[in-house]
Amino acid sequence: MTFPKYDLRIELSIQQIVTFYYMELPKHFWTPGERHDFWELCYVDKGHYEIVRGTERLVVEQGDLLLYAPNEFHAGRAVNDTAPAIIIVSFHCDSPAMRSLEGKTFRLNEDEKQLLSRLVEEGREAFDPPVDSPRMHRPFQRASAAFGSEQMIKNLLEILLVGLIRKGEIRRPPAVPESISAANYNHALVERIIDYMKDHIGENLNIHQLCAAFGVGRTRLMTLFKSVTGLGTMAYFNKLKIEHSKSLMRQNAFTMTELSERLGFASVHHFSRTFKKETLMTPTEYARTVNARAMRRASDVYPE
Repeated sequence: MTFPKYDLRIELSIQQIVTFYYMELPKHFWTPGERHDFWELCYVDKGHYEIVRGTERLVVEQGDLLLYAPNEFHAGRAVNDTAPAIIIVSFHCDSPAMRSLEGKTFRLNEDEKQLLSRLVEEGREAFDPPVDSPRMHRPFQRASAAFGSEQMIKNLLEILLVGLIRKGEIRRPPAVPESISAANYNHALVERIIDYMKDHIGENLNIHQLCAAFGVGRTRLMTLFKSVTGLGTMAYFNKLKIEHSKSLMRQNAFTMTELSERLGFASVHHFSRTFKKETLMTPTEYARTVNARAMRRASDVYPE
């Protein structure tokens, strides 16, 4: 028996990427500007970033995403004394639908942020060096990459773009639930704990203090935190400390000793060991590679 086949309509397809970075920038970072014959997505993950796009100049902040169209002049710099972190993905796509994204700036919702997070995770897995390494310059296949990691990058990026194009449609808002589900409650509790950790980033918090602050048992806290974040409670707190130290280093305002004291480490040696365990490089190596990457990015725009 022969069955009729239905050809799926493909609205947009991405077969090639040019660059893929998770870039942690120093607070004095700037690029003089460039234009190229492919699309470029820019998302601000931390801090503030001033961009020039064509004749437009605007400051975007954490949670904002925009695209540069092919052959559109664009430039960027860190502002407001912040050391921003941005995601850059440039790619070829000849779909006419992409033009509906031109000149727009999007404030991402949580689902869209999760898509971007998964995209970066696949970029870490697919390429060597990974996309969040200061040594990343152009994508090269990682020999031990998980099956289908590059296809996942293609699919996730296409899903994100389709969703952004749909934002212009008029849709009925989802119904507001009458009560908060257990899953949402647990997620909200973890978010509150993370905010508390950030507010006490320079202290030596422990499990007992967190349990007392939020009225939750030790076992439940550890299980809950692991299920939501994928990390142990104190491992996540240490990760926050290192991420904050990277931001301070990009501001180039503190010595390593001052950084270790501000973040509650017992000594600069303890700080250095923890930093290397988390990032696979020493704090000094990280600071050096970030500055080198910023200079290399500028030289890519105007090579000698």
